[in-house]
Amino acid sequence: MKTNSYLFVLLLPLVTMAQISTKKSTRDTPLIINTAENYTITSEQLSLKAAFQITKQARLAATALSKNVTIAVLDASGQIIMLTRGETVGPHNTEAARRKAYTALSTKTPTLLLSRNARSNPDTQNLATLPELLLLSGGYPLWHNDQVIGSIGVAGGGSPENDDSIAKSGAIIDAQITTH
Repeated sequence: MKTNSYLFVLLLPLVTMAQISTKKSTRDTPLIINTAENYTITSEQLSLKAAFQITKQARLAATALSKNVTIAVLDASGQIIMLTRGETVGPHNTEAARRKAYTALSTKTPTLLLSRNARSNPDTQNLATLPELLLLSGGYPLWHNDQVIGSIGVAGGGSPENDDSIAKSGAIIDAQITTH
């Protein structure tokens, strides 16, 4: 009899746990199971190979305009994957290209469009005062499967239209990486 009592005491937690885990959800109280899917997300990132291709295409577009530019390519978290500076480009353009790319990434908007919209709307004029944003043309978010996966920023093209055009050319259509 004493052995049965000990066995009962040892098995009691198992019986209790079994009753807790078999609880069914109702319409009013959904059963929430803690799994990795509840706490993690899957995101796509630009590869180094993609950053090389994006930079190459933008550099070719710049060359076609007889421009030597600085190009920054960022990943989805705003970190630099690639940063190249043309030989004759002023040193301020290095930071300008990075910030243009960062602005496009964080706002999911081409910077030329953002700049023009911000100036024309009194409610958004203060965007220019945010420390990391740079409301100058030459930044584009890079999209894949309706998700921003990175960005490109170009500086030193000699005009807002040139920087915008050069940055837009970084899309890799075959890989479905677009600048929308």
